[in-house]
Amino acid sequence: MYSAIARNKRNTWFILIGFVIFIGVLGLLAGWLMSNNWWVTAFVLLGAAGYAAVQYFAASGEALALAGAFEVTQADAPRYWRIVENLCITTGSPMPRLYVVEDPAPNAFATGRKPELAAITVTTGLFEIMTDRELEGVLGHELGHIRNYDIRVSMLVFGLVVAVGLIADIMLRMAFWGGGRRSNDNNGGGQLQVLFLIFGIVAAVLAPILAGGVQAAISRQREYLADATSALTTRDPDGLASALAKLQDHARPLARVNTSMAHLWIADPLRPNALERMFSTHPPIPDRIARLQDMGGRF
Repeated sequence: MYSAIARNKRNTWFILIGFVIFIGVLGLLAGWLMSNNWWVTAFVLLGAAGYAAVQYFAASGEALALAGAFEVTQADAPRYWRIVENLCITTGSPMPRLYVVEDPAPNAFATGRKPELAAITVTTGLFEIMTDRELEGVLGHELGHIRNYDIRVSMLVFGLVVAVGLIADIMLRMAFWGGGRRSNDNNGGGQLQVLFLIFGIVAAVLAPILAGGVQAAISRQREYLADATSALTTRDPDGLASALAKLQDHARPLARVNTSMAHLWIADPLRPNALERMFSTHPPIPDRIARLQDMGGRF
């Protein structure tokens, strides 16, 4: 159990560090293509970091508004409130605000940049199909996201993805004239200009694809980590495994869903095609169930 949590944390940071190195290399190449105009790369990186910082403070409210969630009290949803309250007492966590989305598709997500400002949201469809044991596993998963500060990791990755997109766009634009200027400075002729053009186009196409793959990989690691955290909290990994099996059997797209927050939900809220599944932010549910069953055998 603890080794699974530690492994997922390590994998997340290994991917993140590699992503930062990749962005640094992209920035150096972009500056080189632009005849050593390094200030442009610095401007792009700082702009992406500033945008991510703004999103870091605003993302929670935006996600709740996009989902169409409304806050509920203990009197409104006593079952919901009781399970979350018991989990918070068990973990010593502050009680998050509780929200509900009127939607028959079973799903849930958590948001908030720190536990003291966190919120958990579930759909009405989730209440209809889950037993108390299964619902505890799902809510333990969402509380795990809060305790693991996943919103911070998500926003950091978001800022890095923005940086990759901006740098790739600059490289594509500068390849048409920046490379030509460099080739003239070096007396390399037209062949070098063509080489820079090809390089800029390839980088502009591949960089966002790689960035999306890295973002999906990190999101998957955080899902595995939240599953393990839930199992450790409830001491009942089979309860969450049963809930995930029901989520798979009753899977359906949400009536109101935004692709920018799809990674927040416990199950994929979209109906992805084959290409989108390659970059899915959610690991396959059978894999998650297998891991939980393996954990259950160790109790």
